[in-house]
Amino acid sequence: MRPAQMIRQHTCRCLEGFPKHASLYRSPKQHLSTSFPTQIQIPFPPTLPQSMYSELLLSATKSLSLIHGKEVHAHIIKACVTPCMFLQNVLLNMYCKCGDMSLAQRLFDTMPTRDTVSWNSLITGYSQVGVCRKSLDVFNEARSVQIKLDHFTYASALSVCSRNGDLKMGKAIHGMVLVSGFYQRVFLTNSLIDMYSKCGGISDASLVFDSSSELDDVTWNSMISAYVRIGWDEETLRTFAKMHRLGIKLNPFALGSVLKSSSSLSNSVILGKMVHGCVIKVGLDSDVFVGSAMIDLYAKNGLLSEAVMVFNSVPDPNVVVFNSMIAGFSRLETDGNNEHNYEAVCLFSEMQRRGMRSSKFTFSSVLRACNFPSDFELGKQIHGQIFKNNLKYDEYIGSALIEMYSSSDSIEEGFKCFHSVPKQDIVTWTSMISGCAQVDHFEQALSLFHDLLGIGIKPDHFTLSCLMSACANLAVARSGEQIQCYAIKVGFNWFTIINNSQIFMYARSGDVDAANQTFQEMENRDVVSWSAMISSHAQHGCASDALMLFKEMEGCKVSPNHVTLLGVLTACSHGGRVDEGLRYFERMKVDYDLDPNAKHCACIVDLLGRAGRLVDAEKFILDSGFHDDPVLWRALLGSCRVHKDTEMGTHAAERIMELEPHAPASYVLLYNMHLDAGRKSFAMRARDLMKERGVKKEPGLSWIEIGASVHSFVAGDNSHPESHAIYDKLEEMLSKIEKMGYMKMEALEINGSSPKQNGSFVNHHSEKLAVALGMIRLPQLAPIRVMKNLRVCVDCHTAMKLFSESEKREIVLRDPFRFHRFRGGLCSCGDYW
Repeated sequence: MRPAQMIRQHTCRCLEGFPKHASLYRSPKQHLSTSFPTQIQIPFPPTLPQSMYSELLLSATKSLSLIHGKEVHAHIIKACVTPCMFLQNVLLNMYCKCGDMSLAQRLFDTMPTRDTVSWNSLITGYSQVGVCRKSLDVFNEARSVQIKLDHFTYASALSVCSRNGDLKMGKAIHGMVLVSGFYQRVFLTNSLIDMYSKCGGISDASLVFDSSSELDDVTWNSMISAYVRIGWDEETLRTFAKMHRLGIKLNPFALGSVLKSSSSLSNSVILGKMVHGCVIKVGLDSDVFVGSAMIDLYAKNGLLSEAVMVFNSVPDPNVVVFNSMIAGFSRLETDGNNEHNYEAVCLFSEMQRRGMRSSKFTFSSVLRACNFPSDFELGKQIHGQIFKNNLKYDEYIGSALIEMYSSSDSIEEGFKCFHSVPKQDIVTWTSMISGCAQVDHFEQALSLFHDLLGIGIKPDHFTLSCLMSACANLAVARSGEQIQCYAIKVGFNWFTIINNSQIFMYARSGDVDAANQTFQEMENRDVVSWSAMISSHAQHGCASDALMLFKEMEGCKVSPNHVTLLGVLTACSHGGRVDEGLRYFERMKVDYDLDPNAKHCACIVDLLGRAGRLVDAEKFILDSGFHDDPVLWRALLGSCRVHKDTEMGTHAAERIMELEPHAPASYVLLYNMHLDAGRKSFAMRARDLMKERGVKKEPGLSWIEIGASVHSFVAGDNSHPESHAIYDKLEEMLSKIEKMGYMKMEALEINGSSPKQNGSFVNHHSEKLAVALGMIRLPQLAPIRVMKNLRVCVDCHTAMKLFSESEKREIVLRDPFRFHRFRGGLCSCGDYW
């Protein structure tokens, strides 16, 4: 029988034979502000035994039914019952547990006598509703009135300190516990460990644990939980092993915590399977808490089939188990493969079919399964389900929605979700900043960061990592350095994710030396750190450094991933190491169990094309399984342009146009290939085909960072305030290199209607204007770093080599494909790009 039904049945039974106009109800104010009445206007209800009132109140407390507890209280008042101390405490406890602290305090104030239980109830009540300061005030008042405090009182006060993070007060109460003689009570030992761990005093928690003569399973679990909370995974496993050796009974909480710790270690799969064996031995393999932890461990390590087996072994999976499995499918989604997406959504549908109420974690996980443009409509439907479940204002779901819309290039919808969340925490802000960076709105991402600081929210290490990535893509090293300084100031510089972003930021800004210094100073390098540094060397044409670093990585027993091998293959391609590159490509599957993707295959095409093996490159494309990917054909077309094989180049270009008819890059490459080969009529045909199909070439844009400003240029730009000085300097530089043998190249304007043969257009390309400004404004010893959104043309590449020699300056030019470092008349690309 439900508690509410039982209360009403008892109440109705005691009212049998009473006039219908007799009322049980009074307002709470009448209940508590009036002493038990001596005169009543209505007939007295029959008096129940105080034990019956206690039973009814305990039932109301258990079901958290405040209204039924008030009914019983009203009956006590109307029946003129003088409650004993026990009944008063039960009534006080009911109000505290049901969260009505106003009535609890008024009842407490009218109690003629109060014992330790009364004070304990009030302290615990204020703690449970989050009024920690008031709870400690009641504790101090109890001490001041000479109440004999028991171990429950101290435990309640320690719980308040845990909630409030008040380590100083917690230590003071620990001293009182020692003085009172309760320090050997295991109940208080558990409370002390919990308080110290939640207040950041893990060493004090360990000291309490080690010095206690009596430990129960709760104590062990508390210590394991403390280690898990701060990420001491090895200590967690060591404590668990000791617990197991001493024969302490393993429970779901301990096993779940250990499984969570195991998932963060390098040998997590082996450890997880060992703990899984313990789970089966003690018969907890069907427990939902342990099951969800095992699913999470296997899914995080890519063992999805094992995770599914665990999921199927749980007889009655609850929402938490479903959430773990959905998150596992969502987390493993890579390379646009929709298979795992589909499974995640199917599990969500199964939850709906079973009538299970989805939590915010359910929605956030299934939304992350829709973070691909192809799943955008499905994501919008799930957004509708969020509205139906009244979770649209939750900040956790808001972050997932921002990510989903940003991934589908709907940044405006992402901003709507961002502004609709009433409580914008740092996770929500970070999601919005990351979303802007994801759709190339890098300036907006930096602007959001300034807004974030302006309203007083402190960024975390994930926020700063996103901002460094934005600076990397903008190639604004000075802004990145400012964020790095902020990270050092707030103590985030030791986070691996910050160091990895810093490497990426410096490398993308053209300062590979600063990136390498960051890498060398890192204490904890993960696979991302190694991959970022290897890729940095590869993109800067330092093939030997990249391959040497990869061998060092193997020596450190760090397993490479797809990004690592892409960097290695890029290094081999840019360094012209054909045999070595082919050998690493073969080792991907054999030694590292990695399946090559289209980008890896494109590197092999470029590698073979660089060596002039164009027929082998074409055959490789056809046999690769990625023959419908335009990236591979574009790599072949670039090689055909270098080796002036117009026949194969035309075939490759036609294949690209079939796959991407509106992508301008293939038309431009074909145009340039014919132009380099002196076939102007064929070049003009490519231009006319672009015009016929409505394909527009993206205008070339170059920019350079000087001081706190970024200066951008287009070809023939006259908008810069120092335009006259820039053109004068450029003419001076061109005059010098003409004496060194530089010949102005003839150029045709691809978007225009007629050729420009006087060379002035080429001489005023955007990268030349940016370099000229750098020569004027930057110190003699400072390298000039220029970024460009398009591939650098042959004429500008030749001019940059000569500029570096004539002006005795180092010039770093980044285009979308690689870095060109010009020193002493030579380029790091070896004139192949």
